[in-house]
Amino acid sequence: MGNETNTFKVLLSGRVQGVGFRYYAERRAHQHNIAGYVRNTDDDKVEITCQGSQKDLDAFIREVKKGPAFAAVTHADIQPVDNPKNYHSFDIKI
Repeated sequence: MGNETNTFKVLLSGRVQGVGFRYYAERRAHQHNIAGYVRNTDDDKVEITCQGSQKDLDAFIREVKKGPAFAAVTHADIQPVDNPKNYHSFDIKI
């Protein structure tokens, strides 16, 4: 046990577009061995699907809730994903 993989969907609101958020999330994902993707939504939010060990996910989610220097995250909605697909990399989706 202990090494099982979990997957979460994180929806971030606030000043999260136009501040380099997707690139910030990608760098943090690589640092924390997180797979999945990040993308901007049509309603000015950032959506992240992240997959990894719970320890790595906790560290990654803590960092993306802060965001890059010019971001201002006002709300983070974090939901577990049931029956996720297996991600093998972390991608920026356009």
